[in-house]
Amino acid sequence: MSTPLQKYLFLLTRLQKEKAFDFIPYKYGCYSLQANQDLMVLEKMGYIKREQNKSSISWKLISKDDFIEAIKKEDLSCLNNIFRSFSEYRTNDLIKYTYINYPFWAINSSIINDLLTEEERSKVLQQKKRSNENTLFTIGYEGVSLEMYINKLILNDVKVLCDVRKNSYSQKWGFSKATLQDACEKVGIKFIHIPQLGIESNERQELNGPADYKRLFTNYEATTLIDNNKYLLELAEIVYSNNRVALTCFEKDVQMCHRGVVATQLMMLDSLKTFNRKDL
Repeated sequence: MSTPLQKYLFLLTRLQKEKAFDFIPYKYGCYSLQANQDLMVLEKMGYIKREQNKSSISWKLISKDDFIEAIKKEDLSCLNNIFRSFSEYRTNDLIKYTYINYPFWAINSSIINDLLTEEERSKVLQQKKRSNENTLFTIGYEGVSLEMYINKLILNDVKVLCDVRKNSYSQKWGFSKATLQDACEKVGIKFIHIPQLGIESNERQELNGPADYKRLFTNYEATTLIDNNKYLLELAEIVYSNNRVALTCFEKDVQMCHRGVVATQLMMLDSLKTFNRKDL
């Protein structure tokens, strides 16, 4: 997706009551993974066409459909506001504007030294979260966008994301293995999948209440965790070596997810006695 389009879209969402897209801090600043995916889908469907020259990418509308009529009145007002305010901005001016006014999204920029003064760069660097506290995190992706999820990891200075799903696949866009790993690597977070610590999907059928989950997790501790103890110990070494590691699966509530059981078992190991635990 072209850098100016990402910036225009970001500024548009600052005006929306309900933001159409979320963003992560990437190498040129604010970047929506979902928007980029949507553009590729629209291109595949024949609505738009990618045009690329030596230095930039742009998108051309080739569909004859009248999309203006489909835009909500309040969103059209926001679009007109963005056009009036920024249509004359050159690409670097647009990037610099977002860096100065929204510094968090510039923390991973590879061009910050070319655009900002020392004082402006200092404000961006202050947005970077750094912690020396040894912490084991757990996080689920239920109910959040990929960008919101990634930003949670960034804001908690997570170094490694460990996927403990049996099958690292999701019907929700962004959370299958390849896409999730790519998103993590874009912001400097290492991704590791440990399927041996997952639960077979057929075992998760007909979970209707706390009693069902208790039976499931009791059986999980007595079978999977014992049979795959070496992988639990390998995970413990990853946590110990990287200081700030997050375990992930689908469920928002850690009490309804086996990652909570894994975390509890890890916290009982001598090597992790000094670690804190935080459920995101």
